[in-house]
Amino acid sequence: MATESVANEIILSVREKQKFSLIRLIRNEYFLYVVSSVLFLLIWHWVAKERFLGKSLATPYEVFKELYRLMGIKLAGKTLLGHAWASTQRIFIGFSLAAVVAIPLGLFMALNRTVNAIVKPVFDLFKPMPPIAWISIAILWFGIGEPSKVFIIVIGTFVPCLLNSYNGIRLIEPELYDVIRALGGNRKDEILQVSFPAAFPAIFAGLQISLSIAWTCVLAAELVSARSGLGWIIVQGMKQTKPALVIGGMLVIALVAWLTTLMVSGLERVLCPWKRHIEGL
Repeated sequence: MATESVANEIILSVREKQKFSLIRLIRNEYFLYVVSSVLFLLIWHWVAKERFLGKSLATPYEVFKELYRLMGIKLAGKTLLGHAWASTQRIFIGFSLAAVVAIPLGLFMALNRTVNAIVKPVFDLFKPMPPIAWISIAILWFGIGEPSKVFIIVIGTFVPCLLNSYNGIRLIEPELYDVIRALGGNRKDEILQVSFPAAFPAIFAGLQISLSIAWTCVLAAELVSARSGLGWIIVQGMKQTKPALVIGGMLVIALVAWLTTLMVSGLERVLCPWKRHIEGL
């Protein structure tokens, strides 16, 4: 039996040992995870083996074999892990720069009407513009080096971070502020005790979205001009007509992106212990 405290509530979680049954096994989420993964690999292997897409789709075995080969050789002076780290570095730099600026700015816009009136018209002008549309001008401004790639990531991740920070404050229930006022709190107490804690889940949701967009941006930037990174590996697979190399690069991107998402989720659990997780929804 586990005890969990949420605010002034106490939730008891009791795990009872249940008898094995086929229906319970089929409904088990971990069993379904395994079944769906195996089924996906089997369908992938069948489609590739029967050449429904010609020779442009490699089998899972060929992809994993290619990834294993890349672990021991160097392409442009880097191994597969080196290229994965190059892309991840660009993500962390651009993502961090965007978050450091966008989150406080979004909070200030929601809390201060003057800041909102100044920033929002300009932000609304650039918000609909796709990040990839900035690639050409980024190369003109910064060349084909690292700054242009980081710039594209900053542009792509800035909007979700700011929007979620802004809406995280704006969508807070007014009754929460009434409670602080009834207890004799001032404006500072409202911000520290209500605004920031209530906005944190929305802020982290924005960070999760930003990470996904960041990987899209870095891949687009590396496809255009790069000598390292997972996008560059995919380009080499296209040039050499190696579908196993292309798909392998895509799988590594998915894996690294998933790991970075787990890092943000772990940080959220540390900084937002009050956030409730409702099972079954």
